Amino acid sequence: MPLSSLDLASPSQVIAAFEAGASANLSAQCRRGSIDHIRGPGQLIATGDLHDHPVNFRAIVRLAGMEGQPDAGTAGPHATFHELIHSDKLIDGMDMSYRVLCRVAALKAAFPERVHALLANHEIAQVHGQGVSKNGVNCVKAFNAGVEYVFGSEAARVDEAIRGFIASMPLALRCTPSAGGRDVLCAHSLPGSDALDRFDPSVLERALTDGDFTPRLGSAHLMVWGRGQSDQELQTLADRWGVGLFLLGHESAPEGVARLGTRALIVNSDHDRGVCCRVGLERELSQSDALAQIVPLGTVLGEAW
Repeated sequence: MPLSSLDLASPSQVIAAFEAGASANLSAQCRRGSIDHIRGPGQLIATGDLHDHPVNFRAIVRLAGMEGQPDAGTAGPHATFHELIHSDKLIDGMDMSYRVLCRVAALKAAFPERVHALLANHEIAQVHGQGVSKNGVNCVKAFNAGVEYVFGSEAARVDEAIRGFIASMPLALRCTPSAGGRDVLCAHSLPGSDALDRFDPSVLERALTDGDFTPRLGSAHLMVWGRGQSDQELQTLADRWGVGLFLLGHESAPEGVARLGTRALIVNSDHDRGVCCRVGLERELSQSDALAQIVPLGTVLGEAW
């Protein structure tokens, strides 16, 4: 369903969009266990946390060429989306970011091989009812209040569809360059220094289990909540996974992008200086290569969308 015709106040349309997105997440040819895996040549629009920033979302959709008709193939750029929900712009204390999550589900259904909606800590927190806050607001409660306000007696069914879509999301996107060399791994984050002894690196090579979501113990939970990795820890994971560069979110980058060690970039797409990284998938990428391909999202639209 094109985004322009999606009625975000219709429970039937919203539920259908989430269910179609979940089905596409699990059945796409790029899905390999807990991750998506693509190969060059081609182009990737790698984003960071979005937190329901509407202008930047529209800019990403335009850069990825996904404003038009659905395409079941792989022609056109790939795009990652993560940390979609829990906006800091509330309406009477309610968070309406289910809407951007629904739009991404519809995009996944329309472009199943090109859209990669990655698991992040806020989505996991929402599904499992874990405490997560921004600016003193309980994000899970504010999100639930928004769904209940819009959908009333149908809110439970909408919530079930939201849970199904989030549960279907891949943990990462792995990009293999067509000319050889190490891969790029896009993920919300990586396990922190205090979690590596509990983290199972084979999580990228198998399907996720319920235990992977156990707070502070499960490998999916540890991966999306980690911060402050040392360069040596990044190198250890890079060697284990055959990765040359990590493109991550989760941490703050006031200028839109920041280096993390020598093998990772932190990308933010959720504020007015937000960016994406538009990179080719033909050859191995260094951190400097990726930095040279940063696009400020505020420069993309140029006119009403």
